Amino acid sequence: MMRILIFAFACLWFSSGPVRSEEVRGRATVIDGETLEVEGRRFRLWEIDAPDLRQTCRLGARPYPCGRISATALMDFVVSVPVRCREVTSAAGVARCWAADYELSEGMVHTGWALAIPRDHARFAPIEKRAAAAKRGLWRGEFVKPWEWKPTE
Repeated sequence: MMRILIFAFACLWFSSGPVRSEEVRGRATVIDGETLEVEGRRFRLWEIDAPDLRQTCRLGARPYPCGRISATALMDFVVSVPVRCREVTSAAGVARCWAADYELSEGMVHTGWALAIPRDHARFAPIEKRAAAAKRGLWRGEFVKPWEWKPTE
């Protein structure tokens, strides 16, 4: 009897960790530069922040719609390619997503159309540094970091 109780306790103990959702696969619809929908579920890409759709940036003296371009960059990654997403935190909808076998968060930072979230910066810091040095995406001009940008109405 004692063995059964120990076994039951061990099963409960080891299964009580964070619950990870199953992988969701399918065609993706892009919402913005950091958010997509797959099989009716909305996911925000893990560890990145992209410009809001309404956000503008500057290239020289000229403003341009960097938020819309960021969303277009994400569309380029997912068009005609099956996407798979897996939630990675207890915050619902934050996920690592891949188009084919390419991680979308990494791709968005590499192209310069998204930034690594500062608290998680270590993972994508080298990629972001190379994007900035190569003046890719947002790094070609002036921009307000997405987490600092406030819409003007």
